Amino acid sequence: MELTGVIGGSGLYELEGFEVEARRVVDTPFGRPSDEVVVGKLEGRPVAFLPRHGRDHRFNPSQVNYRANIYALKLLGATRVISVSAVGSMKEEIRPGHVVLVDQFIDRTVSRPRTFFEDGIAAHVGFADPICEELRRTLVRATEAAGVPFHDGGTYVCIEGPQFSTRAESRLFRSWGVSVIGMTNLPEARLAREAELAYATIALATDYDCWHEDEADVSVEAVVAVLQQNVANAKRIVRGALLALPPVCESPARTALTHAIMTHKDAITPEVRARLAALIGKQAPAEEPPGA
Repeated sequence: MELTGVIGGSGLYELEGFEVEARRVVDTPFGRPSDEVVVGKLEGRPVAFLPRHGRDHRFNPSQVNYRANIYALKLLGATRVISVSAVGSMKEEIRPGHVVLVDQFIDRTVSRPRTFFEDGIAAHVGFADPICEELRRTLVRATEAAGVPFHDGGTYVCIEGPQFSTRAESRLFRSWGVSVIGMTNLPEARLAREAELAYATIALATDYDCWHEDEADVSVEAVVAVLQQNVANAKRIVRGALLALPPVCESPARTALTHAIMTHKDAITPEVRARLAALIGKQAPAEEPPGA
């Protein structure tokens, strides 16, 4: 059974029946991840939990070391990543407490690292469908079985933060037809694709963002209150999904780097090869430079 990574907040490494085997401090070429990775088993299924913001929530969305987080899970042998995230609802029918199993993203971040491939190597992975549909369907079934109100599909607009959006921005995003708004998942999804990891999101609606003028504007207090109610639902969904996953991940994401590396193999230095060994060790870079 292959290892599944779960990225989320405090409490999600405490699933009922989860047996902790180790707490790993992982060094990566991009620094250390947000916190130690808790590795163990759930009824024989290997799982690695990583709190996105650190266990004491010390990193805001712009400060999270997304590259180190994803690279650490790759180094530990993960083939899938389930992301659990609080979001704002951008549609009336998505009520606080509901789950949205998104299938698309729009990027409105401005200062996040977007790739592992820089400083001597270029790669272009396909990203038209950023969510692994195989993994997402497993989450749909697990959410349905848990009896949690959910919405099958939707677009997540990812803003820079750490401030919440202005009312004008919120109305603009609504006009785009997005389902939820958040600050973290698109950087993870991009990097997971480059790392050939299947990725899917459990988006937990905590508020209506500031477009919903009949209710109080979004605040940390309101978000935290609903978020605490959502934790139990998230645990049930994650547990159900982990137990239902097939032993081997056969997502198209697992071959995302095939033919994606554009740099001629002779131009990739030993230092770059060593730095990115976990990503490119099995890949065959281009035999000829583009346009040769």
